[in-house]
Amino acid sequence: MPTALRSLADHTVYLAIRAALAGVGSIPRGPSESVARSLARAYARLPSSRKRVARAVRNLAVAFPDWDRDRIDAYARGAYEHLFALGTEMAQGPHLLTEDGWHRHVALGDISSGLRALLSAGPCLLITGHCGNWEMLGYTVAFLGFPMHALYRPLDLKPLDHWVRRTRERRGLTLMDKFGALRRLPPMVGAGIPIGFVADQNGGDRGVFVPFFNRLTSTYKSIGLLALQFRTRILCAMARRLPPEEREPGSFGYRVEVSDVFGPQDWACHPDPLFYLTARYRRAIERMVRAVPDQYLWMHRIWRSRPRHERHQRPFPAALAEKIRLLPWITDADLDAIKAHSIRDARTLAETGQDKLS
Repeated sequence: MPTALRSLADHTVYLAIRAALAGVGSIPRGPSESVARSLARAYARLPSSRKRVARAVRNLAVAFPDWDRDRIDAYARGAYEHLFALGTEMAQGPHLLTEDGWHRHVALGDISSGLRALLSAGPCLLITGHCGNWEMLGYTVAFLGFPMHALYRPLDLKPLDHWVRRTRERRGLTLMDKFGALRRLPPMVGAGIPIGFVADQNGGDRGVFVPFFNRLTSTYKSIGLLALQFRTRILCAMARRLPPEEREPGSFGYRVEVSDVFGPQDWACHPDPLFYLTARYRRAIERMVRAVPDQYLWMHRIWRSRPRHERHQRPFPAALAEKIRLLPWITDADLDAIKAHSIRDARTLAETGQDKLS
């Protein structure tokens, strides 16, 4: 398609999306969330959603092996309700979350340890997952006086992407293109600028494989390498949606909570500091998810990439087992469960002839 026609098509779609977002923004908070949840339930029943719902069911069965199938099915479909509710919040957030009125929508839990990390001299990395509302967390940190830079994947529709960036930057949340970020981040971290990461994405075959719900998951190395290079503190937190009875009428009703705060003194004694700090913030994300499993995007490919020993049908490496055993929170039962999952995953790869899980 010629460039001029492509630009015209993009702007036409952009205007349609903006009109839809304006419509959502004009609906009071309570009704808009109810409508979003109704649409989500209908969407989850569509034939086109079956594959993702089935993946959410499999992921939930791994994370909560004691749950019965009815409960797992309910939470798998509930992940779409959470996703659609997030959509309304992200549409309404830029004009409802203001410097004067944000505290009506967001309460603060015990965040004293997090504030100390942000106020202390030296760099700090803020870690969260696809749990609760990660954008609400970034807004709140900015409103508390710590303007945030957060990595994100740019939207394919350029006019919409520009609008999203502008609206977030007006509230102190600067979005950074994840492509090329490894070149731009080090000087920013070195200058003490707080950087936010949604850190539970699949890290690919070359990621650091650490436990997540007692199953090895691939996690990007970049966060850990930045932390090691600049000796940063790592602050793990989330913004969790409160139940309706705990919200002020018409508000978003979120509470910011700190899951963990740690730094160089914690990983210095581990034989593999990169492994330790990556495993520790993954554990912090797991604690967030366990607190509100109805507010997690279970349809993601959480365990898609597999470690080398599984792909090549080799025994569980003794060195990896030892690194896991040395994590202070890991029990013998946890290690046994991790190994058992690894054996099953290797068998699945062999049976399917693939090097990744669906």
